[in-house]
Amino acid sequence: MAALAVAALAALIPWAPGAHAERLNDKVLNRPYSDNRRWHLGFSVGLNTMDFSFHHNGFVTEQGQTWFMEQPSFSPGFCVNGLFSVRLNNYFSVRVTPGMYFGNRVVRFLDTTGGQEEKQDIKSAYLVLPVDLKFSSQRMHNIRPYMVAGVMPAFDVMKKKTDFLRTNSTDFMLSVGFGCDLYLPYFKLIPELKFCFGLSDALNHDRPDLVDDPLRAGVSSSVKKATTKMVVLSFYFE
Repeated sequence: MAALAVAALAALIPWAPGAHAERLNDKVLNRPYSDNRRWHLGFSVGLNTMDFSFHHNGFVTEQGQTWFMEQPSFSPGFCVNGLFSVRLNNYFSVRVTPGMYFGNRVVRFLDTTGGQEEKQDIKSAYLVLPVDLKFSSQRMHNIRPYMVAGVMPAFDVMKKKTDFLRTNSTDFMLSVGFGCDLYLPYFKLIPELKFCFGLSDALNHDRPDLVDDPLRAGVSSSVKKATTKMVVLSFYFE
């Protein structure tokens, strides 16, 4: 029995260093000191969907029409951002991600009394300046989840056309989201999902151009307020 035990031990010894090295290799950290840098630069590309939250006022036109507005479907848009991040401590950092959001919203107008229906495709090209506070968890090998919250001033550079609704050029939004830092050998890939909520009225109610157009004037007068909502899926490269 002693001879058998010695033979078994001799057979296992050559394999031990290789097995140990393989276990260590499973825990090798990519870019182990990247989070210790004071600041980071990068960029992102992504998709977005834009939405309106309408607040109706029950306005009745001279023709007895009451208009109701909704956005029955969502259209994908495109966004591109730069990235400048400043490290505050091991868990918190501040990000500034200036960029452009391109998208559109198809709004349906329904006369609830007569059944008449109209539509408008509202296109937007927002120049945005998001400022976010990022809270990251501890790093787990090459993954580090995080949450983010901040504010996003937005300026719509798309030329406005005379139609049922006309949006303001400026908007201000709050944003919350979450993502995950993925540490690759040469860079970090950061998928992130963010939800943005407009605080100001997105509609321009000063419409002297509709004085001679009772149909469009009635539709425009039927909404008290509309706020912007967005869902943004971004992929950062840092």
